[in-house]
Amino acid sequence: MSARTEGTSRADLIADTALSLLAERGMRGLTHRAVDEEAGLPQGSTSNLARTRLALLELAVRRLADREARVLAPHEMPAPTSGPDQVVDALALAAHRALTHHRALTLARYELALEATRRPELRRHFDAVGARFRDQLNALVTAMGSADPDRHALSLVAWLDGLMFSCVAGSFTADVPGPGEVRAGLRELLDGMLRD
Repeated sequence: MSARTEGTSRADLIADTALSLLAERGMRGLTHRAVDEEAGLPQGSTSNLARTRLALLELAVRRLADREARVLAPHEMPAPTSGPDQVVDALALAAHRALTHHRALTLARYELALEATRRPELRRHFDAVGARFRDQLNALVTAMGSADPDRHALSLVAWLDGLMFSCVAGSFTADVPGPGEVRAGLRELLDGMLRD
């Protein structure tokens, strides 16, 4: 059961519960009734806030973006001019957090991303909230001297998403690499990009 912490709004409680249900039960386990029950709310509370399934999914996507921003911690990123070692350290730390302490959140993101492939209206919403992460990565690789920032930002996202999907879904291995392994892979990728 999701417990409301002090300062958490009902909307955040509902969205957090939806994300937990997505991670635990998948898309089919996410219903308005299940959110009410899991959150310990009176029946109909979720429907009052998010009338349709799409509205509930959009609420979950917004909350996911807010929570992932805290996990990825853009404020912890060093200035690109501080050198690739510091950038790689920060990116590796964020990726490792997503794979360990925030595994359920990462799993919920993949559930929502897959659902967005079947719902164009959710895809637009999903892409809009994700734009801030893409823009930050694009700015990062640009400042690091990338000759092709759009392509390099996509490669960086693809590498990170591939690593996370592989470990969270177990498509290659369910074992989570240590921070050093994540760092080594990121360093190789960035070194290759910045030599272009």
